[in-house]
Amino acid sequence: MTSLLTTGLNLSFKTHRLKLLSCSTESPSPSIARKLIKDSNLSRDYSRKIKVVDYAPLIKTLTQRKLPDVAHEVFTKMKSENFLPNYRTLSVLILCFAENGSLLQARTLWEEVLNSSFVPDLFLISNLISAYEQTGCFSEIAKIIKDVSARHPKLLPSVCSLAISCFGKNGELKLMEDAIDELDSKGISLDSVTANAVLRYYSVFGTLEETEQAYGRVKKSGVMMKEEETRAVLLAYLKQRKFYRLREFCSEVGLGRRRDLGNLLWNGVLLSYAAEFKMKSLQREFVGMLGGGFSPDLTTFNIRALAFSKMALFWDLHLTLEHMRRLSVVPDLVTFGCVVDAYVERRLGRNLEFVYKGMNLDDSPVVLTDPLVFEVMGKGDFHLSSEAVLEFGRREKWTYRKLIGVYLKKKLRRDQIFWNY
Repeated sequence: MTSLLTTGLNLSFKTHRLKLLSCSTESPSPSIARKLIKDSNLSRDYSRKIKVVDYAPLIKTLTQRKLPDVAHEVFTKMKSENFLPNYRTLSVLILCFAENGSLLQARTLWEEVLNSSFVPDLFLISNLISAYEQTGCFSEIAKIIKDVSARHPKLLPSVCSLAISCFGKNGELKLMEDAIDELDSKGISLDSVTANAVLRYYSVFGTLEETEQAYGRVKKSGVMMKEEETRAVLLAYLKQRKFYRLREFCSEVGLGRRRDLGNLLWNGVLLSYAAEFKMKSLQREFVGMLGGGFSPDLTTFNIRALAFSKMALFWDLHLTLEHMRRLSVVPDLVTFGCVVDAYVERRLGRNLEFVYKGMNLDDSPVVLTDPLVFEVMGKGDFHLSSEAVLEFGRREKWTYRKLIGVYLKKKLRRDQIFWNY
């Protein structure tokens, strides 16, 4: 039996796997393990010799059946018969215990791998981190970082990157920062993807001060911010209505230079002024945007249209619509809502026909405006009403003309009920 990994034991396991799985989960696991060893024919002839064997397929099956106790008994019995598991089997065993919440067994086997001649690979570590994440055992992931740092430092950058992603998306910012400190202690810098991810996680779960510190780290390292991270930082400022600091951030990132971010930074600045209804500053920044060679998009126009609508600046609203026509920017539901709300709320609904001459009322309604706008400007009455109509009337082919008709009828009924009282 020179090839135990491919012949005797594996053939025996394949032959008897169905017998094992047909047993009830209430069957005593020691008898199952003994039967496996006995039927493998290895205990009769080779029990005095230590052999490294592979029974990973069996452990995988037991994992799928959620039988970690049986897997542990098989492991114990095999070792008692001098059959030591190879690295593949140990890896599957560790994951079996981790996925089923058997932390002590998983930790014991992990330490056995560390203290052996085996070198853990990223496939095992990645799956182990995922298993601990699913069970909420984040402290075990932190221990893995310490173990890898002490025993296999070459793996540390990749392991920390995986751990930082795990900690960050679950809001475990303290553990995430500890992982970063571990890298710093080894003189290892964050790669661009991880650095941007850290900034994004602080933007979502941290304070503004922590977010700004994370941005300072990204800037100091020379890493270029991506659109997703920039959007996350803008959202953090908008949610707390820190408009002045938002404008400082946009200016520092580079309003006139960062063309890879499109109009995102400019729209952020315009939105900060629109939210405070600083109309002169809004107009000044819009002109500065045009002067910088940036072309306004639908979100840019809708930010201005929302401000003009709320302030009843009808002439500016008309000029915005005319500018959109010249640049062939197609209005969306938000644009129509700005016009409807501005006129209907001031009882000028009869003048809507004049406004809509240059707009295609027979288009299918869509919302293409950046959701950041709604964080501070909200959604207008027509917008909210139309979304409800579209949600409950999905089978009908809706147009802006039909939506406006439904909305005006609803407003008319509401006013009639009011005056009846």
